[in-house]
Amino acid sequence: WAFLGDGEMDEPESTSALTLAAREGLDNLTFVINCNLQRLDGPVRPNFRVVQELEAQFRGSGWNVIKSMWGNAWDELFQLDTTGALLERLREVPDAQFQTYQTRDVAYIRENFFGTSPALVELAKVLSDDKISECFHVSRGGHEPRKVYAAYKAAVEHKGAPTVILTQTVKGITLGKGFESKNANHQMKKLTVDEFKDMRDRLDLPISDSDFVDGVVPYARPAEGSPELRYLAERRAALGGPAPARRTQPLAPLPAPADKAFASFDKGSGTQSVASTMALVRLLKDLVRDKTSGKRWVPIIPDEARTFGMESLFPSLGLYSPKGQTYDPVDRDQLMYYKESESGQILNEGINEAGSLADFIAAATSYSTHGEQMIPLYIFYSMFGWQRTGDQFWQLADQMGRGFVVGATAGRTTLTGEGLQHADGHSPMIAATNPAALSYDPAFAYEIATIMKEGLRRMYGEAKPGEDQDVFYYLTVYNEPMPQPAKPSVAGLDEAIIKGLYRFNTAETAGLSPAANAPRINLVGSGTAIHWTLKAQQLLAEEWGVAADVWSATSWTELRRDALEADEALLRGEERIPFVRQALAGAQGPVLAVSDYMRQVPDQIAQWVEQDYTSLGADGFGLSDTREDARRHFGVDAESIVVAALAQLARRGEVKATAVKEARERYGL
Repeated sequence: WAFLGDGEMDEPESTSALTLAAREGLDNLTFVINCNLQRLDGPVRPNFRVVQELEAQFRGSGWNVIKSMWGNAWDELFQLDTTGALLERLREVPDAQFQTYQTRDVAYIRENFFGTSPALVELAKVLSDDKISECFHVSRGGHEPRKVYAAYKAAVEHKGAPTVILTQTVKGITLGKGFESKNANHQMKKLTVDEFKDMRDRLDLPISDSDFVDGVVPYARPAEGSPELRYLAERRAALGGPAPARRTQPLAPLPAPADKAFASFDKGSGTQSVASTMALVRLLKDLVRDKTSGKRWVPIIPDEARTFGMESLFPSLGLYSPKGQTYDPVDRDQLMYYKESESGQILNEGINEAGSLADFIAAATSYSTHGEQMIPLYIFYSMFGWQRTGDQFWQLADQMGRGFVVGATAGRTTLTGEGLQHADGHSPMIAATNPAALSYDPAFAYEIATIMKEGLRRMYGEAKPGEDQDVFYYLTVYNEPMPQPAKPSVAGLDEAIIKGLYRFNTAETAGLSPAANAPRINLVGSGTAIHWTLKAQQLLAEEWGVAADVWSATSWTELRRDALEADEALLRGEERIPFVRQALAGAQGPVLAVSDYMRQVPDQIAQWVEQDYTSLGADGFGLSDTREDARRHFGVDAESIVVAALAQLARRGEVKATAVKEARERYGL
């Protein structure tokens, strides 16, 4: 059941998936739309009729439509309408005019409504003023229990299609003439004592005039043992207690998948170049084969599976369809054919991010609503997730959903040539505003595997003491094939990846052999930017005699949140050092942070870095060009990083100022 207002049906989300409900035959779904013809500021359809509009929209989408418009007082009028003139007049009166009738006197209604045709004039002659007042001022189907009951009964008994009930009401009914049907009634906060007394009389409340003392409105409580209190008590008991509460069934932790699936990325890709998007897809293929948890995965894809190389999952997992596959697919003779199935695991809602995220929320909260732990993985194209449906991600967090969100073809310069809508330089910044989103921008395949493994443990496995399981993981992955290095053999590496920062290599371990007294700098990159920093590391050593260490920042946001917690601990008198400061402790030279996002993303950690700090990023709109030229445009390519590094060192007096100018000229900046 969804209870909606006629005004909020203007929200695209309210009607965008109506045909889906009809296609899937959801006859257990009922919309109840309260048609009081008003929004907060005025009429919903001033010059039109919103009920007829909604009726056409829902019927055209395959829904069963029930209208409960008029109260019992209108029945007499309809019986007297032997010519059809009344129905014709009701069909032509715009909503704003009918709202006016609800507030004007009978004389106005006789002249303006009934005075428009001879047949209506004759009809009005047999109607008393009280009858006209009752019909036009208060008598609506949505206010009469029998009418509402009849509509609800018809809805639950209808089979084969969802139902919408369009029921008409008067906004502010029983609050008095100063409130009913007034445009400003949403902002009117207080009734006078006389208005309260008028409401008391209309609702037949057991409150006497003597109960109003010094203008204070008394509470009315039914007597003990009265039918009203018995009913309330019975309903509360049936619903589980005196107040609403969120109850979840205790669920056993899901067994962790075999380490083999995650460890397969430790050796790297050798000479093969692999995009991080493909690395994630390969991991997912292994995880869905797990005999224990594989069946619980719910890949959700808004019509981009082939873009992400996920079509290989079609024949093995199948795409869910309540009707199965009633046709011969055109690619049936191919290995990776388009397979629909009633038991399919993949949800593909077409080009519909809002619908896909609705799927995700349903699967992400199934542990609570159905007592079944599902593992949804929603993968979307570029900025089409957070920018288009950020409000739904907040809804996901509010409902304590769990799962994996993947921003594929990520970055402002990595997916170029398709216009501004694909140049995503800010999604991690939007995600940083969501307290339940754990945001990661992994550079390498083994980082992805480590983060996914930790996500499965935290959300579905054995939680650590005090650890919040009601979170979701957001990973950005890229479509640029790059060599995937082997996982370094460093103690505590997995923990550092999860916390957000580790040293990937030094100038020495990279085989660059810097001079013992060489100026030093720390290049901190995330995501695909790590590859530009590695090239810059080589250029700095070979052409400028600078020793650079390269760090991988897997999560700027998690580093910031940890630092904020350290600040809060300090206010409580606790001494705690932020992890970002611990990781960089002892690192020689300044810090230069680089990402494929706006500088605001890496700058999240700036105030907690003890070394001299600056950043490079892709601020502004994207552009259609090659990756190389786009990165040169934003000043984040390897050569730009070199110039920025030399400028930092020059300000410290560690290289000559002329080196900066020389580098700019050499690289054509």
